[in-house]
Amino acid sequence: MPQPWQDTSLSAEDRAAALLSSMTLEEKLAQLVGVWPGSEAEEGGDVAPLQHEVSEAVDLDGLLPYGIGQLTRPFGTSPVEPAEAAAALARLQARIAAGNRFGIPALAHEECLTGFFAWRATVFPTPLAWGASFDPALVGRAAELIGGSLRSAGIHQGLAPVLDVVRDTRWGRTEESIGEDPYLVATIGTAYVRGLESAGIVATLKHFAGYAASRGGRNHAPVSIGPRELADVILPPFELAVRDGGARSVMHSYNDLDGVPSAANPWLLTELLRDTWGFTGTVVADYFGVSFLELAHRVAATRGGAAGLALAAGVDVELPAVRCFGTPLREAVRAGEVDGALVDRAALRVLRQKCELGLLDADWSPVPSALAGAADSVGAVGSVGAVGSVEAVGFVEAVGSADPVDLDPPEMRALARELAEESVVLLADDGDVLPLAPDARIAVVGPLADDPAAMLGCYTFPRHVGVDHPELPLGIEVPTLLAALRAELPGARITHAEGCAAPGPATSTGSAGSAGSAESRLARAARTAADADVCVAVLGDRSGLFGRGTSGEGCDAADLELPGEQGALLDALVATGTPVVLVLFTGRPYALGRWSRLLAAAVQTFFPGEEGGPAVAGVLSGRVNPSGRLPVSVPYGPGGQPWTYAQPPLGLGGDASSIDPTPLFPFGHGLSYTSFAWERPEADATEVPTDGETTVRLTVRNTGDRAGTEVVQLYLHDPVARIARPVSRLTGYARVPLRPGESAEVHFAFHADLASYPLGADGTRVVEPGALELRLASSSAESDVRHTVPLTLTGPERTVDHQRRMVCEVRVK
Repeated sequence: MPQPWQDTSLSAEDRAAALLSSMTLEEKLAQLVGVWPGSEAEEGGDVAPLQHEVSEAVDLDGLLPYGIGQLTRPFGTSPVEPAEAAAALARLQARIAAGNRFGIPALAHEECLTGFFAWRATVFPTPLAWGASFDPALVGRAAELIGGSLRSAGIHQGLAPVLDVVRDTRWGRTEESIGEDPYLVATIGTAYVRGLESAGIVATLKHFAGYAASRGGRNHAPVSIGPRELADVILPPFELAVRDGGARSVMHSYNDLDGVPSAANPWLLTELLRDTWGFTGTVVADYFGVSFLELAHRVAATRGGAAGLALAAGVDVELPAVRCFGTPLREAVRAGEVDGALVDRAALRVLRQKCELGLLDADWSPVPSALAGAADSVGAVGSVGAVGSVEAVGFVEAVGSADPVDLDPPEMRALARELAEESVVLLADDGDVLPLAPDARIAVVGPLADDPAAMLGCYTFPRHVGVDHPELPLGIEVPTLLAALRAELPGARITHAEGCAAPGPATSTGSAGSAGSAESRLARAARTAADADVCVAVLGDRSGLFGRGTSGEGCDAADLELPGEQGALLDALVATGTPVVLVLFTGRPYALGRWSRLLAAAVQTFFPGEEGGPAVAGVLSGRVNPSGRLPVSVPYGPGGQPWTYAQPPLGLGGDASSIDPTPLFPFGHGLSYTSFAWERPEADATEVPTDGETTVRLTVRNTGDRAGTEVVQLYLHDPVARIARPVSRLTGYARVPLRPGESAEVHFAFHADLASYPLGADGTRVVEPGALELRLASSSAESDVRHTVPLTLTGPERTVDHQRRMVCEVRVK
């Protein structure tokens, strides 16, 4: 007969409470910690901050009688064949469930920022490329496929998306973010959350909060922004993803906010997140974040003290491994230093989530769907009531001989290609070179031209883990741009030269350290370019971790110069007189002002994933009409940071300072091979109550001879407010695909709530009556405003809360 916590006719809350009431303190604490199998044995660089300094040996046998809350990165720690990894996870889950008296398995989590973080799994474009697509629907479909892949292999929780709004692109983790605009981050990020959650995966919002607003763009550095900036820029993406996306987990950030570490901030993790926004899921620690309260922030003197601060603030689970929430917390509770009710509060949340995931059901099985056929072939039952029989019937051995688990199926590769194509941004084009002629003599020059690493961000398996296993292949096919161009243009004469060393430390996947001095490499590249009709210069970043790359976690930049010798190479190439098309594969924008009048064209892409080479080649050939738009501004010069477009008047260029922060290419910018006409818009009403709505309609027509996609952007301008407001900020957007001569009508449903702003230092938001202006534009630059619609909000001033309208609904007819 099932126990009460196994009774699916009861609510998850009641089931979890019934189980909790039967547990000892040790069993409750066991649910609040993670275990990272195999991490101690891994050699090479850390994949988490201070991993080897903080990690300790895992006494799995000692933990099993009490249970285990989470399993950390069962696929993403070392390169293992997917079927073998899934079998090992199933075996471990059976052992965990059989080892504790309630039969509770662990919740397994994995990274999924660019897809399932596993060897041989599809690598999608980085989140900055999601932002460049301006396509929430496509990002949501990608997340749904990623979630299905995770779930099929036995994973329950995905550590994504990153909802940090970039404030300084020198920050190494810019590549992991979606962009510099809170509305874009919120809408794209929420679509990703919906996709994961629709597949049954617990989405985890990162990093709560302010992580990307650190001083100097430095990883882990303090954050000292004001409460209004926090409320208006940093928090809305998390708020929308919780409220509309249904995210069931949040990960605290490493930074402090005005001196209070996020992991020990009860206002952030409890008062705002739970009491105000109504979040009911779990708050998990960023890796070793609880320990850092003792070791880095130094707001706790002991492990137990750090555990008490985090638990009281609202952290429910210590990740990636037990260090503070185990014995130190148990001793603190028994000594009366930490209230045991806080343990019950966190354990109830964890158990409730396990109920929701089916992990406490009487018929739960450790065998994931990807291995179900192998389990059936050996007669393995694998339910909680018979977990001890799984190994006895030779389940794991049978799986080892079964067909491989395909984590990179054609459907996922096709979607990765589509997202990569939509994310390519054509920055500049003089109209003479692109698309490339099919019979042209093309010099493809640059250290990243024939390097698969050019496509991959730091949270891809090959760049995060695979670099420490040079003896193994990438595990997936990643065509380089050189190879893709040769396939795309078989009639062209294509030559290649590296020109300079690859940026960042050399690895087995790149060409850094090849024979010849820097001077001779550069001279050969210049000769190669001079002998061609056009030169494609392929430059950018090499992702890595903690200084082992030019972009990625812990790879912050002192300035926004092109890394290494690449600037000198580009100088030499343009000096040849051959038209130069610059192609950038980067994790952040770089200053391009010194070449702005010297290039025939410039293409920007942000680590576009395994299909990035063919996607960019398609844009260069004209097979793909580019439709990407910049999610971050491209600066003119390497200094003058930090800067984003959404500035009040004094944040823009002016006579008061000798530094002009005006970007070379603004947020939202992107060109096409066709042309579009925007007819004068109409509005249902230009006088709208402070609680009302109006619809703005705009007709867009493709006036060129190619099919293409226009991205219509709606910005809000508030001429006069009671606090300094951004001159312009994104409040809606729409992708409009059109054939030559075709037109479509775009409808923006603008609600007065979208004009609200935080007036009080406590985050209180108001909608005030008065004049507004809606700007229909092709970018955030004032010069790119196509039409304006004046609005007047009438009636009383309103105070709005987390139930306010946060999204401008858009229809394309």
